[in-house]
Amino acid sequence: MIRGWRLCQKVNFICRIETADYMYYIDDNANIIVPKSVRPIIDYEETYLGNKEGANRQFRLGTLHIREYDDHYAVHRDKIDPRTDPLGHLLLDTPEYLIGILSSVSVGRQVSDAVYSRGKAEGKKHRTALCDAITAGCLAGSAAGLVSYVASNAISKIKRSI
Repeated sequence: MIRGWRLCQKVNFICRIETADYMYYIDDNANIIVPKSVRPIIDYEETYLGNKEGANRQFRLGTLHIREYDDHYAVHRDKIDPRTDPLGHLLLDTPEYLIGILSSVSVGRQVSDAVYSRGKAEGKKHRTALCDAITAGCLAGSAAGLVSYVASNAISKIKRSI
C-alpha cells in the first residue's frame, strides 16, 4: 500500500511538472504534442513535403511526420510515406489536396474551352482568344480548387472531431 502510494505520488509530481504550462498533448488535428523539454533535439531527415502549418521545420522517418515549433513538436503517422508513393499519400492521407487539384484542373479546362470557343465565334484572332481562354481558365480553376480544398478540409475536420 505504501509502495503504491509513493509511485502514485512520484507520477503525480512528474505530471505536475510536465503540465505546469497547461499544454494539451493532442491538438485539433490529432497530432501528439511533445514538449521540447522532453525531446530537445530531433535529428531525423528534414523534409519539405507536407503542409508546414506554421512550423519552423519538418522531419520524416518512414511514415512518421514531425513538425517542429518554437516550444514543442507535433507528431503524427501517415498511412503512406509521400517520398516513396506520392499518389498513394494524396489518396489516403491528404485527399483534400487531391480534390482541390482535380477540381481546379477540370473546371479550368472547361472554362478555358468555353472562353476559347466563344472568342473564336466572335471573330477574335487565335492568339487573343487563346490568351483570354488561358486567363479565364486559370482564374476559374484556382477559385474552384480553393473552394473545394477548403470545403473538403472542413469536412475532414468535422469527421475527425466526431
